[in-house]
Amino acid sequence: MAASGKLSVLARQLSTSSVTAQLVKPPIQVFGLEGRYACALYSAASKNKVLDAVEKDLKGLQKQMRSDPKIRDLLIDPTTKRNVKAAALKEVSTRVKFNAATGNLLAVLAENGRLGRLDGIINAFSLIMAAERGEVVCEVITAKPLDDSQRKQLESALKSFLKQNQTIQLTAKVDTALIGGMIVSIGDKYVDMSVASKIKKYTDIITAPV
Repeated sequence: MAASGKLSVLARQLSTSSVTAQLVKPPIQVFGLEGRYACALYSAASKNKVLDAVEKDLKGLQKQMRSDPKIRDLLIDPTTKRNVKAAALKEVSTRVKFNAATGNLLAVLAENGRLGRLDGIINAFSLIMAAERGEVVCEVITAKPLDDSQRKQLESALKSFLKQNQTIQLTAKVDTALIGGMIVSIGDKYVDMSVASKIKKYTDIITAPV
């Protein structure tokens, strides 16, 4: 089955509406298995006008998964049958008042044995929702934490990549292995300006056979 066909099937499974013939295209493309589920969820939630509610559900669930190992382990426990897990998740979703589209996602993932991909699917859906609001997600990794002045200078420089009516959503991470410099990813652009990458480049040149 072609990718578009699989996406249509997923969207129908996740939708709570009878109007499922036409997929709602997300504002950005996200790829891979996680991207397909996220796009299908976006289409289903968009048709039912529950995008914000689904995003809130997923953010809350992701926070619980990351802070409570028991919840994470329960979701990916391979000893529980898929249909049993799907029914349990459907029941829990109703009890905690998740939106129906969120509950459908969890049930479909359980039935397909894909709950281990849930964190990545939530991240992909968050990217789509950021684009929906005109936000461009940017991640900066540096060897040392950025101070306020450096962060403001960086944000100012990165704004040159934005289109009109777009805003930047900057997250900063620290990785001491970089030694110095930074790695920047903004939208679909990626630039490695770290000292570690330069050292590797020169090391590869030096050690390459003549």
